[in-house]
Amino acid sequence: MKPTIRITLISFAAGIFGAFIFSIFFPRTETTYIQNTENALVGLANSKQSATGDDFVFASNLSRPSVVYITTVSNNTQNNLFDWYFNNQGNQASSSGSGVIYTSEGYIITNNHVIEKSDKIEVIHEKRTYQAKIIGTDPSTDLALLKIEGKDLPAIKIGNSKDLKIGEWVLAVGNPFNLTSTVTAGIVSAKARNINVVNSQFPLESFIQTDAAINPGNSGGALVNTRGELVGINTAILSRTGSYAGYGFAVPVDIVSKVMKDLIKYGEVQKGFFGAEVAEINTATAQQLKLNDLSGVLITYIQKDGGADKIGLKKGDIILKLNDQEINSKSGFDEYLSYFNPGDKIKITYKSENKSKEAYLILTNREGTTEIIRHETFTSESLGADLEVISKVEKDKLNLTGGVRVLNIKNGLIRRLGISEGFIITSVNKVPITTPAELVDIMEKVRGRVMIEGITSNGVRGYYNYYF
Repeated sequence: MKPTIRITLISFAAGIFGAFIFSIFFPRTETTYIQNTENALVGLANSKQSATGDDFVFASNLSRPSVVYITTVSNNTQNNLFDWYFNNQGNQASSSGSGVIYTSEGYIITNNHVIEKSDKIEVIHEKRTYQAKIIGTDPSTDLALLKIEGKDLPAIKIGNSKDLKIGEWVLAVGNPFNLTSTVTAGIVSAKARNINVVNSQFPLESFIQTDAAINPGNSGGALVNTRGELVGINTAILSRTGSYAGYGFAVPVDIVSKVMKDLIKYGEVQKGFFGAEVAEINTATAQQLKLNDLSGVLITYIQKDGGADKIGLKKGDIILKLNDQEINSKSGFDEYLSYFNPGDKIKITYKSENKSKEAYLILTNREGTTEIIRHETFTSESLGADLEVISKVEKDKLNLTGGVRVLNIKNGLIRRLGISEGFIITSVNKVPITTPAELVDIMEKVRGRVMIEGITSNGVRGYYNYYF
């Protein structure tokens, strides 16, 4: 055989043998990679289906039986000249919303604005209608507690909002546009949102923001996680049209639980007051105060003889931590305090005149003590409204010596005079008003020219002039 042919055959054989040995020790990686990629995609698809399919079905089936439909009826305001003169009752107005079964004995959670000013409240659950009574309300969180006469009702499973993560899947369950038992899905878009929608002297806003579709009628309904646990009460939307625009807000369930327990036990939320108000620190504030960073919240108001005043805090101090938990927003500050009661002691870490300090503060109630507060109102049939004495905290904040707040206006003198809900009457014809009885007595007897002075719920001083 010629040398050239021999060399060629030997090289060919060596190549085949080398390829055989390589295939044994080094499998075809391209095929393996493609197969592994396909497996990964199948696994990802299955995982996504579980997160958005099976879990949603499970959460929906678990939570829907615990969400109720609420309808309310109230007497319309008198809105024309003939109504004013002839004291007509006007037409009845009806509205609707949602609620959540809190206990199997018939306690129902909803929003305060769903049942506010209602003369009749009905709860509809599984086609059965119940008459509901109001156990208590908390305008500062826009929450209310109702009671119906039912047994073995499907109470919702209570979750945890503290550990809720941004980006986590949630479902909104309610009755938008009178479409009962509607479920929508979305994610947690943000936490601790303050959107300035709660109409209260001491509003507590630390909302969960979600892009799950929430519309009129969803108010008071449930926001649940994929385990079907309640994590919030759907309360508000941000929209230029009044319908869903991608922004829904819910009261965190940790706040809801504290409010409901207090309303059941006391009929009134036992709110712990710090004795100060705070604001968030932004770049402009930091530059003005010559701060090195934006940490903490700035004290903007100190109540005289309040808890903060007693431990030496002052306007301009910066609160950094509460019980070693960092505080960097007003909503976070308000939410953290909402879990405590009057009489509780909390540790304050703060900065004063560029020096870090620590102190312990005892929270008080709205009257400046640590006693249990009971909500007391005086109903006047002649005036057609409920009346309540304003608290010490409000008097200090508004710089008042007394005053009586007007609530739950019905058909009567207060309505005909056009006095607005929440108006604080401080004097009638220059006579100071400190109790509801004083107000009723003077209004029933007064004749001729009458001047009612006071302050609105927004803190604006005003007066009403009449001639009887």
